[in-house]
Amino acid sequence: MAPIKRLFIANRGEIAVRIIRTARALGIETVLGVSRADSGSLGAQLATRAVVLGPAPSKDSYLRIGTVIEAARGTGCDAIHPGYGFLSENRELASACETAGLIFVGPTPDNLTAVGDKLTARTHAQAAGVPVVPGGTVTQAEDALALAQTVGFPLLIKAVAGGGGKGMKRVDDAAALPAQLDLAMAEAEAAFGDARVYLERFVTVGRHVEVQIISDGVTVLHAGERDCSVQRRYQKVVEEAPAPKLPATLRQGLCDAAVRYARHIGFRSLGTVEFLVDVERHEFYFLEMNARIQVEHPVTEAITGLDLVAAQIAIAEGRPLTLTQDAIRPRGHAIECRLNAEDITRDFAPCPGRVTQAWFPPLPGLRVDTHMVPGAMIPPFYDSMVAKLIAWGETREQAIDRMLTALDVCALEGVVTNLPLHRAILTDPAFRAGGVDTNYLAGLLPKLGDRT
Repeated sequence: MAPIKRLFIANRGEIAVRIIRTARALGIETVLGVSRADSGSLGAQLATRAVVLGPAPSKDSYLRIGTVIEAARGTGCDAIHPGYGFLSENRELASACETAGLIFVGPTPDNLTAVGDKLTARTHAQAAGVPVVPGGTVTQAEDALALAQTVGFPLLIKAVAGGGGKGMKRVDDAAALPAQLDLAMAEAEAAFGDARVYLERFVTVGRHVEVQIISDGVTVLHAGERDCSVQRRYQKVVEEAPAPKLPATLRQGLCDAAVRYARHIGFRSLGTVEFLVDVERHEFYFLEMNARIQVEHPVTEAITGLDLVAAQIAIAEGRPLTLTQDAIRPRGHAIECRLNAEDITRDFAPCPGRVTQAWFPPLPGLRVDTHMVPGAMIPPFYDSMVAKLIAWGETREQAIDRMLTALDVCALEGVVTNLPLHRAILTDPAFRAGGVDTNYLAGLLPKLGDRT
């Protein structure tokens, strides 16, 4: 493939700004596809050119594959970068790019098929010798009850096409299983147009640890792991790298399994293999592979010095990796806080509106990824994340302290944000001790009245 000269970015917000900045450094022109609600955004101002895809709702703009392809071709672009979310893991977009003669900055259509369906991804994990959580597919209550006798309670019902906690239900006993199964299937059908679900053993004390993969389709490398256990309703809130208090043998096992999985499916691009670490059993299980750039990629960049977006673009251009596994030497510790426009006192209700002040002063070891500037509008149509604060330190303790300094001096005025939540997390003794599990935040939230 020829080098990319003009890149169409089919996304918005901070990730659009992030991609534009790396493209600029590489000498690549950028065209940003925006909805009408985002036509005045920082990304639209920074891009070489912006083109309106349609009205504010995603289904009428960012999710219209034909419109995205037409806009990219109409503006003379060589390639499309989908960012994360929206169409980033959409096989139809990847295939449409091939048909239109455009480079898709992401995995191949076959890769997306392999990992896009959770059951297919699980089957590939088993074939690659990667451990999976005990469980299986079910279509009716009788199947579920029979499988539950083998798996045991508690168990988790998960939507095959799911994400973000939709169609996911914990079940603690047989009496509750039929009703929860019906509810999960209904939610899955409504959210994804696919009612299929499967059951898994519920890991009572688990950590969510993921491994960053970089692959040109021949050479598969990992860039270490990230801990994403601080979650609310299966949505990540704080991420860090490396994972604290993770035994060396377990850390190596996770990285080896991720590489093995990516190699098995012939993966090409950036991807993240996600695992559930069973704290009590000292085992890990494959969850899924995200075949895109991750929201939390900056913590990996902070400890490795890599530009993952640049690597993603180079692979899409067809260039073989010159990087070697030995050359990836993580240093120090990094933590990312997702700053959202939401009110934690009102069950995390989104808080759209106009930003009157955005203040992110330069601090040692601090990186800020944001699309917020004074006067920016936060529309009610999209995810409420407005910035990511990334703090790096020689040690985890230094990274935490630098993040706390940033939380004290950074400000986003005009809207309510979750800054108080992040202060509560980073000053909490349990978090500072390291190694919290996915139940951690649910236990902290009732105490917030005393800490915010």
